[in-house]
Amino acid sequence: MSDMKYFIITFGCQMNHSDSERVAAVLENTGYEEASSINEADLIVVNMCSVRQSAVDRVYGLFPRFKKLKNKNNKLKTLLTGCVLKADKRKFTKNFDLILDIKNLSKLPNFLSIDESGSRCLSGDYLKIEPKYRSKFSAFMPIMTGCDNFCTYCVVPYVRGPEVSRKAEKILSEIKNLIKRGVKEIWLLGQNVNCYKDNKINFPKLLKMVNDIKGDFWIRFTSPHPKDFSDELINVMAKCEKVTEYLNLPVQSGDNEILKKMNRPYTIKEYKNLVKRIREKVPEISLSTDIIVGFPGETKKQFENTLSLFKEIKYDMAYIARYSSRSQTVAAKLKDDVSPEEKEKRWKILTEILKKTALENNKKYIEKEVEVLIDSKKNNFYLGKTRTYKTIKFQVSSSKFQDLVGQFFKVKITEALPWGLKGILK
Repeated sequence: MSDMKYFIITFGCQMNHSDSERVAAVLENTGYEEASSINEADLIVVNMCSVRQSAVDRVYGLFPRFKKLKNKNNKLKTLLTGCVLKADKRKFTKNFDLILDIKNLSKLPNFLSIDESGSRCLSGDYLKIEPKYRSKFSAFMPIMTGCDNFCTYCVVPYVRGPEVSRKAEKILSEIKNLIKRGVKEIWLLGQNVNCYKDNKINFPKLLKMVNDIKGDFWIRFTSPHPKDFSDELINVMAKCEKVTEYLNLPVQSGDNEILKKMNRPYTIKEYKNLVKRIREKVPEISLSTDIIVGFPGETKKQFENTLSLFKEIKYDMAYIARYSSRSQTVAAKLKDDVSPEEKEKRWKILTEILKKTALENNKKYIEKEVEVLIDSKKNNFYLGKTRTYKTIKFQVSSSKFQDLVGQFFKVKITEALPWGLKGILK
């Protein structure tokens, strides 16, 4: 088995990438080695996201290449896992040798015809599988999985199931081990992360407990739901020095009627008030959001309300999606009556506003020194992230600095761009 190699293709959010790390752990604990390229693989794993139709279409786009690879290697197997709807399973059956729910990851050795007796991965709860972390300095830490919200456009409750929180003791133990190994950044993950609950330990309490772990590291989390964002959480964010000043706060639409259609149980007034309270307590906060344009029935006036919200909030970043209907969701029953051309137009308008507000926000960093976690090097430049999750590119002015990747350094900002910063390490 030692000469068998795997290759993982991951689509989706941080949770999907975290799942892929567990898939890698299962495969390596059963004798597989990671292939340096897809061409060398004996097993190709596709970890898909079903949230948007465009993500599913990307999986379809892989099939011609799979066919060519199987013609060269008749022993090649393909596996589909991740967030997979039942309807998609039926469509993909002919294109994959196995479709495996991520919750059943521990059963993967059965498919590979491997004696399970010695495997350390076998567990009924896939989140108990110790992942193979891709990064030596940044780690994704799922604290819960599933969702109870049933937003009308989203399939997560159908593919992930109801909300299930992990034991705080287990989470804290894993994080302590990661910090001992030199990890500098911990991402706490959940489909609805601020609904975390382990007996009397809610998300703010867990956040404080993680913050109290000894070591030099940052804490980030995603994705919270505005309806569950308490003042207790805001206060903990403000007081905990390791919690970074970055927050993704999905709004999805700037119009109350569309929010109601989406089953998002808050109003724009409530959302704005929440943003105000957060910014009062955490003045340096960098705010991003998620937006869907062209939701069924969205009029031009309703889109203009979203436009107004963008101009008022002045987001640092936004993940803007053109609505695509997903089977099994409530919204799929609605008429998708906004044309692709109009969706594209609205996407471009919001992107232009975002470009202006992001540049305006980034200009405030010029001439300042900021702490940066360096994540990569390209040619003569280093790349990294600030505490506020700004991407920064910089040169090193002294030869005394060698391998900087995975370390914290102070960088002086010399230039602001819409999607990042430039600076110099002195």
